[in-house]
Amino acid sequence: MNHRRRPDGIDPVARSRARRRAVQALYAWQLSGATARDVIAQFAHEQAKEVADLEYFEDLVRGVDAHQEALDDALQPFLDRDIEQVDPVERAALRIATYELRMRPDVPYRVVINEAIEGVKRFGAEHGHTYINGVLDRAAAEWRAVEMQASRKR
Repeated sequence: MNHRRRPDGIDPVARSRARRRAVQALYAWQLSGATARDVIAQFAHEQAKEVADLEYFEDLVRGVDAHQEALDDALQPFLDRDIEQVDPVERAALRIATYELRMRPDVPYRVVINEAIEGVKRFGAEHGHTYINGVLDRAAAEWRAVEMQASRKR
């Protein structure tokens, strides 16, 4: 497969696959209670076959694991229920997106939101993506206000 890499060396297709795998891994982690290391090891083997960005996948899973409480606390004001009451697939996508929005300023907010929506469309409930979109739009408006304003001026 010949993916188009950006000038900075990032392959957007491989990153997208890494995010999809991270949603699956975090879903499994939430339900199984396994360690993040175990989940990464389990999914890393499958990652190699799918030509995903393994380094980014591991960063997402480890980042959510390391910062889960802070991510959940930051996300809570934008939710209409407790984070533990959110569907597990949607919760995984929201945690990944929150990690990216708050800890990975190198990733544009639009990419974060779109990738979370696509992941939930693929693995979540039928209309879960609309919930994700609403939550992340409001969160990004606060956390990435300068970036959002700059993009609107273009």
